[in-house]
Amino acid sequence: MTATASKTKTMTMVAAINEALDLALANDPAVHIFGEDVGVMGGVFRATDGLQAKYGVERVFDTPLAEAGIVGMGIGMGLAGLKPVAEIQFAGFLYPALDQILSHLGRYRHRTRSRYHLPMVIRAPYGGGVHTPEQHADSPEAILAHTPGVKVVIPSTPSDAKGLLLSAINDPDPVFFFEAIKLYRSVKEEVPEGDYRVPLGKARVVTQGDDVTVVCYGGMVEVAQKAAEAARTAGIGVEVIDLRTLVPMDTETVLQSVEKTGRVVIVTEAPRTAGFHSEISATIAEEAIEFLRAPIVRVTGYDAPYPPFTAIEDVYRPNPLRVAKAIKKVMAY
Repeated sequence: MTATASKTKTMTMVAAINEALDLALANDPAVHIFGEDVGVMGGVFRATDGLQAKYGVERVFDTPLAEAGIVGMGIGMGLAGLKPVAEIQFAGFLYPALDQILSHLGRYRHRTRSRYHLPMVIRAPYGGGVHTPEQHADSPEAILAHTPGVKVVIPSTPSDAKGLLLSAINDPDPVFFFEAIKLYRSVKEEVPEGDYRVPLGKARVVTQGDDVTVVCYGGMVEVAQKAAEAARTAGIGVEVIDLRTLVPMDTETVLQSVEKTGRVVIVTEAPRTAGFHSEISATIAEEAIEFLRAPIVRVTGYDAPYPPFTAIEDVYRPNPLRVAKAIKKVMAY
């Protein structure tokens, strides 16, 4: 983790993202930002607010409602030597672009035997917690993690959002950057000013503990922290690990924690079947089964579309109580 300035200021996650994009535009003329409503409007969550006025319509511009076109245009821009930063308005709108993603985006380094790189970032808000309409709270990270050639990054704090986004924009390969809607304005913290970087592929140990490892990312980190606090009052030490980057995953940090605790709970809000939690679980089973004192427990969403608007969301989305019950279950085995 590096920063060129020692000063910090209190920011929300969406403000930290805006500052990262501002810095990227200022420091590199190859950076271009585009997507639905990102220009004049500044994005539906105002993540790009003020950037078009500052840098002009040629570098920050609106696109038609055409996700396949947004990604396809970004691929061309990246191959031409630019650094495109595209926004998909919600991660659940990504599906029309899957042909571009699966057939082209992740394949160019392999296709050209590393003669060409494709430095493209695709930002998208994801996840629940704010009662959005249908398809606005989807968590499709497992689809992308299953796509060779792309990286997947999901921050959980304002400082990580800024540092990871600047690292993603300067990465030579395509990066999907998912931003938890629930965290955009609900959390504030001190964020380093200036060109501050957090390396991709390095997890963060959020809390230290000797009894149970809880692996999570994005919007589930605060849920896991609350469950860990409740467990601590019962004398259970919980080590919460925020992956930050799913691809590449920091397997070393996860396995070191599992070797210490011997018990694992994995928390994600995506549907249960074939989610990224399954990949984490399989990795632990393959690499650290001799250290496990109990079966791995997953706390996830359900195998159903994310419920729109209603309070049913509070049942679908994992909460601290569900995580606390999972911690109790592995401790009782």
